[in-house]
Amino acid sequence: MENGMESGDLANQGGSMKEWDAEPEDLHADVLDGDDFGSLHGNDEIESIDDDRRSTRSDGLALASFAALTLGAAAIGRAATGGSPGLWYRTLRKPPFQPPSWVFGPVWTLLYGLIGTSGYRVWKSAPSKARSRALALWGAQLALNGAWTPLFFGAKRKRAAFVDLLALLGVAAAYAETARKVDRPAAALVLPYLGWLGFAGLLNEELIRRNRGWRRWLGG
Repeated sequence: MENGMESGDLANQGGSMKEWDAEPEDLHADVLDGDDFGSLHGNDEIESIDDDRRSTRSDGLALASFAALTLGAAAIGRAATGGSPGLWYRTLRKPPFQPPSWVFGPVWTLLYGLIGTSGYRVWKSAPSKARSRALALWGAQLALNGAWTPLFFGAKRKRAAFVDLLALLGVAAAYAETARKVDRPAAALVLPYLGWLGFAGLLNEELIRRNRGWRRWLGG
């Protein structure tokens, strides 16, 4: 009986083993289909490429926008002077540390590039209250920047231009401090700008002081 049972058990086990041999193909062929995995992986790659392209396009447009805004401020200044300071400016009594006129163009070209890049870096940072405030201050300083040349060269109002310059220096400093909380390199980029604004303020004040007796002809 034991031999018979053992024989029967072996026979039953053999049948079960045959059934197991058949199960992987029957039950999992559709789940383990390599084509399906390849298709899913390919779709993920396509979506990733599309996202990268959209991100690159958005970044490019943002950078172009910041560049356009800074160039706009520069264009306002150029329009106010007609590309040349004019006779009025040349006849002003200037301090001995006044740079030659040809220095201003290259300096401002560099500074506008730094200003635009700084604003773009802040824009790229993660959304936050500090980021929003920094961007608002960035726009405010650019507006004040654009107003100085028409006031000084266009309206020939040295004192009004000086007030504008002081406000610009304060707003630009506030922008740098706020940008530091968002993106430190963005704040570092405007440090040369702050230094130049301080120097420009000194020049503006000296032009007022040295030309007080000429107010009738040279404006305020």
